[in-house]
Amino acid sequence: MFDFEVPERDLPYNSVRPPPRSTLSGFVFAGVKRMFDLVVSCAILLPLALMCASGLLLLNPFWNRGPLLYSQRRMGRGCRPFTAYKFRTMRPAPEIRRTADCPLEEERITPLGRFLRRVRLDELPQIINVFRGEMSLIGPRPDYIGHARRFLSDVPGYQERHAVRPGISGWAQVELGYIEGVDATRNKVRADLHYIANAGFAMEARIVWRTLSVIARRGGA
Repeated sequence: MFDFEVPERDLPYNSVRPPPRSTLSGFVFAGVKRMFDLVVSCAILLPLALMCASGLLLLNPFWNRGPLLYSQRRMGRGCRPFTAYKFRTMRPAPEIRRTADCPLEEERITPLGRFLRRVRLDELPQIINVFRGEMSLIGPRPDYIGHARRFLSDVPGYQERHAVRPGISGWAQVELGYIEGVDATRNKVRADLHYIANAGFAMEARIVWRTLSVIARRGGA
């Protein structure tokens, strides 16, 4: 399932710190953001994920054979690794050695998986990571840890984007879509750093609206 293994001890775990929250407004924003994550995940996304999982258990044997969930080690806040979960959308492979510059293996995406990706339902199991405090609903997209190690050395600012929790959706996701390769990751990092520099209620609301618009547009495509 994974591209290649990277020794986690080689990663700069403690080299990144979250932005200081020295003001009252900073503490309020951080607290409200976390509360929003938990309330929306419990009230909306968890029931939706359970319904989606039930449907996939019935449909997967026909159009998406294999395990229900897919897990992968990714780089999170402070450059620390964590295990992210998604609904599986690709045919299982014994071993994948796709490098950071190789394109996504489109031929492995199943018919049902393609639909899940289009409407972003494959991301729903990441609410597990939200409950654990490893992710937020809004934040920079976490990269596979093997690719992230390459980006740390090749992409300026890549380390700094890990000063906050990664997100299921985010500014780079709604602005740029799916990103592949080192060159495109540079644009993603610029978008992520813009998000971090302008973090606040207005930015969060804008990303939520853009995310819902993207899902609605793709669902109707």
